Amino acid sequence: MAGGFKRGNRQRTPKLQGRGELQALEREGPFKEWLGMPDLYRYFLTVDGEKYSYQTEDPEVPVAIGDNVVFRYKETKAGNWIDRNSLGKAIDPSEYQ
Repeated sequence: MAGGFKRGNRQRTPKLQGRGELQALEREGPFKEWLGMPDLYRYFLTVDGEKYSYQTEDPEVPVAIGDNVVFRYKETKAGNWIDRNSLGKAIDPSEYQ
């Protein structure tokens, strides 16, 4: 069957977007989920007083405490989870040259 066809009439909930100053960053891991899978690291971020979780294969994240960050996330029963590869520094146009 060809891809791109919509099944059902269900609307997808849009991703939430977070933005703010990174206040705290903690790392757990590495974790081995199953054989052949690379190590996973779990990060706990505090952005403007809100707590988020981020899971990635990289031992370091591209942001540091004090940076203005932007990301997409979803709310779950276990908390707010940042989407993979969506975490980055926010660029302020007034400072960019």
